[in-house]
Amino acid sequence: MEKESAFSIDAKRSAMLSMDLQSGVVSVYVKEVEFIPRVTAVLERARAAGLAIIHVKVGFRPDVPEANPRNLFLSAIKASPRHQQFFQGTSGAIHPALAPASGDLVVTKSRISAFAGTDLDLLLRARDIETLILFGIATSGVVLATFLAAFDADYRLIVIKDCCADLDQEFHTCLVDKYFPRLAAVVTAGEFQQALASQAH
Repeated sequence: MEKESAFSIDAKRSAMLSMDLQSGVVSVYVKEVEFIPRVTAVLERARAAGLAIIHVKVGFRPDVPEANPRNLFLSAIKASPRHQQFFQGTSGAIHPALAPASGDLVVTKSRISAFAGTDLDLLLRARDIETLILFGIATSGVVLATFLAAFDADYRLIVIKDCCADLDQEFHTCLVDKYFPRLAAVVTAGEFQQALASQAH
């Protein structure tokens, strides 16, 4: 994909997915002080430009009936009340600095991908969305899984790499610098904001 295509954003046909940025998740994965202000600025710029904003979060029913014993991740959560609490209450809420604004949508998932078992695709197609701007935690989890599902569903993709985080920095770097650019535009938060600002003029 040519670099300039990363900056061609039709606001009416684009949606921003802010994924798994819940307080508990952020507290574990984010080590950089500038991360939350950077994401906040990106969300504000996207709203001002008229993009649809969709927040994706992890959530389970009491006792996690969504868990299948064959799913190592979910079965571990089901077996641990302490782990379940991580996705409940204040810990499970979207980080207050990144909380949904009026007009934003929220999708709750119980799998890694934002598409698996949710109405995300329905919401996107109802708005005739063609381009998805992705970021979140973790790069090797929800971002990767949602990226691949969206690519297979023929969405045009943009990843904001410095609004993603992962405990495995080497894997994060491999994904944003080597893998994602093969199938999508990968930009920084600054480049994304500059692109929207230039298009506004």
